[in-house]
Amino acid sequence: MFSFHLHCADRRARLGLLSTPHGDIRTPVFMPVGTQATVKGVPPRDLTDLGASIILSNTYHLYLRPGDELIARRGGLHRFMNWPGPILTDSGGFQVFSLSEMRTIDDDGATFKSHLDGSLHRMTPEKSIRVQHNLGADIIMCFDECPPPGDREYNEIALRRTHAWAARCQETHLRAGAASRQALFGIVQGGAFADLREQSARFITALDFPGYAIGGLAVGESKDVTLRVIEQMDALLPEDKPRYLMGVGEPTDLLHGVARGVDMFDCVLPTRLARHAAAFTRDGRINLRGKIYAEDDAPIDPECDCYTCRAFTRAYIRHLLHVGEMLGLYLMSLHNLRFLLRLMEDIRAAIAERRYAGFMADWLARYTAARPQV
Repeated sequence: MFSFHLHCADRRARLGLLSTPHGDIRTPVFMPVGTQATVKGVPPRDLTDLGASIILSNTYHLYLRPGDELIARRGGLHRFMNWPGPILTDSGGFQVFSLSEMRTIDDDGATFKSHLDGSLHRMTPEKSIRVQHNLGADIIMCFDECPPPGDREYNEIALRRTHAWAARCQETHLRAGAASRQALFGIVQGGAFADLREQSARFITALDFPGYAIGGLAVGESKDVTLRVIEQMDALLPEDKPRYLMGVGEPTDLLHGVARGVDMFDCVLPTRLARHAAAFTRDGRINLRGKIYAEDDAPIDPECDCYTCRAFTRAYIRHLLHVGEMLGLYLMSLHNLRFLLRLMEDIRAAIAERRYAGFMADWLARYTAARPQV
């Protein structure tokens, strides 16, 4: 039901196929984020047309509402949201730990207050896995602790918990007999500290999960730290298992991640930027609220093949944004998602043709040459 095959590699960039019960995923892949069982403002039909092969949903938010048991009674997340393709759910760990003043953590789990109504909840590794079983995603994640990357003392404590929790997640998953229909990925933590990262990678890979995530990045650390950790993970993680860099979606980061052996990415960035009038183009980001676009009859990106760019002008979309019409946000979201999904298609083609290094250099040179407007 679940397998991963590497077809070829161009230096460290990898071309693979990830098979799940709900379909195959060509890697490297970008996963649009559907936090609350929807990619904001974009129907599943459009996601398919845009080229999305897998989406991510959030365990924490779906646990709070409408509730994982309700979703299970509705036939699981695929049927509930009418998405036929693969789904990955995160464990809820990042959201719980980002509550800061609204939660307490101990070796057994985390107690937290809902950001919605202040109600008290308890999340343990066992509960996180049971919630994800109810949601029914194809790929589910271990419950982990995501500490600030630069705090050595906190990272040492959190790492012991993350490792113990990973073993408990795996035991719960196997005991429930869910391994044949859901792949449980382990998460490597350790902050910005190379020795802790190595320790974590060795412990987590010894548990022999079907895939591995690199956690604790894209949380405010410098780009140099991010790249250093990814490079280290390339040497430590098994070559025959998929590697998932959590929470990364800036185009430059996708390119650098692929060059260092990463297979899977996710981020809210494309739809979040759309809600702030920001659009990706091959020449950097632009802000369509700018006056310079008021009479601009060009598409957002003349090289983009999305519906937005085929049918509408910058001037029209700027108008929609200024008058608060929801169509503007929808069209922007379509474009930004397609931009990243097409980038991944181009990346896969470059790897297959053994020209990734040149492709990456040319793409980055043009994208970063113009000063971003947003």
